[in-house]
Amino acid sequence: MKSIKYISIALMLIFTIGITSCDLPDNQNPKAATEVPVNTLFTNALISFANQVNSSSVNSNPSRLLAQYWQETTYFDEARYNFQDRGISDSYSSAFYKDVIMDLKEAASIISATDATGSLAIENANKLAVMEVMSVYSFQCLVDAFGNIPYSEALMGSENSSPSYDDAATIYADLLSRISSAISSMDDSYGSFGSADILFGGDVASWKKFAASVKLRLGIRLADVDASAAKSAVESAYSAGVFEAGEGALFYYNGVVPHVNTIYSHFSVSNRKDWLPANTIVDKMNELGDPRIGKYFTQYEGEYIGAIYGLNGAQSYNNFSNFTDRFMAATFEADLLSYPEVAFILAEAAQRGWSVGGTAEDYFNSAVKASIVYWECTEAEADAYLAANAYDAANWKESIGVQKWIALYNQGVEAWAEWRRLDYPILNPPEDMTYADIPVRMPYPYDEEELNPDGYAAAVSAMGGDDMSIKLFWDKN
Repeated sequence: MKSIKYISIALMLIFTIGITSCDLPDNQNPKAATEVPVNTLFTNALISFANQVNSSSVNSNPSRLLAQYWQETTYFDEARYNFQDRGISDSYSSAFYKDVIMDLKEAASIISATDATGSLAIENANKLAVMEVMSVYSFQCLVDAFGNIPYSEALMGSENSSPSYDDAATIYADLLSRISSAISSMDDSYGSFGSADILFGGDVASWKKFAASVKLRLGIRLADVDASAAKSAVESAYSAGVFEAGEGALFYYNGVVPHVNTIYSHFSVSNRKDWLPANTIVDKMNELGDPRIGKYFTQYEGEYIGAIYGLNGAQSYNNFSNFTDRFMAATFEADLLSYPEVAFILAEAAQRGWSVGGTAEDYFNSAVKASIVYWECTEAEADAYLAANAYDAANWKESIGVQKWIALYNQGVEAWAEWRRLDYPILNPPEDMTYADIPVRMPYPYDEEELNPDGYAAAVSAMGGDDMSIKLFWDKN
């Protein structure tokens, strides 16, 4: 009886409140958001992007394995290029399309629909340009992984749930056009996202340098397939103003779960020990006497020893070098693109005879020294290392390729791409495999054949198959 009584009273109160306090228009849900928060969409996109390119999970980003920086301990299928069991390609693709590009597209559509004038219109233009930079960067990561991808018809929802795949070279050309327009439309005398911009704090001048540096990277990727377009893009990016010494797009985590470095999240939060440094990079750094080796790895019994890359079997976490405390810190930053990479690109551009304001050797030395100092070694150590490993203009691809690979150690996505383009360093084929078995692209998402059969079939035909051995359009050597 008491229960019935309390229910009756509750219903009366609800009914009374509903009559006396509801002043909302008809057909409006008081609990539904009437305006999508643009700043939140942008912040979420930045976080998702940084987490994806910096991810330590093979389920969504196996690039550290592909670049042979890491080796697995207990589970070793992914280092032997079995991507299907975990649907790695599906997760990699989804992370960029769904979690980054879609949020950016939605935020951009809201801003574009806003009727603004004066300083607000300029700030909105800056916001659109900033988001365009991240969208271009995201599509670059997708093209560099798969080749031809959904682009012009992507993210149309129910309007087109079976998008066609665009040609990768055509996409790259459009990305260069988009990033050029974004650079031109930025007005660094005005702001953008303010505190919602957790990368640069709303500083448009920094975004402009970031955009120019992304354009520089896109341009150099074309060097062996379209030298004229590459030269034009690189020289234009340099003129626009790329990152200089000490600058870069470094994404800092606040150290509070879930906003923590992904390596810390895997080892400390999830309490797993699935990764070891691979012998590929450990052996090369030992060979070269690289001072960064003690900043990257710990010693095992007085030596730096990497796990055997691609071994068809488990390897004990306790029998090899491990990762240093800096990598394990919750606040350890994700490097999206910074000066050492820029300087290596300028070194290559100068070697090719392009106008970028310096010599190949000087830029090479600047790149190596900047990386060594970033990893908290001394300038004297950098000078000694360069004296022992001087730039070799006659074999510049090897000089730049090896040193760039070492410097990109915490940037697996870019490192894998540049290994494919420059063909250095020489990697280690997994056990019972050949060098030709090392992937030069990811297979398409495994659900595409069922969900988008026509688009998938056309893409496979255009690519010449869906094998990991099929080179992308810019991979010519």
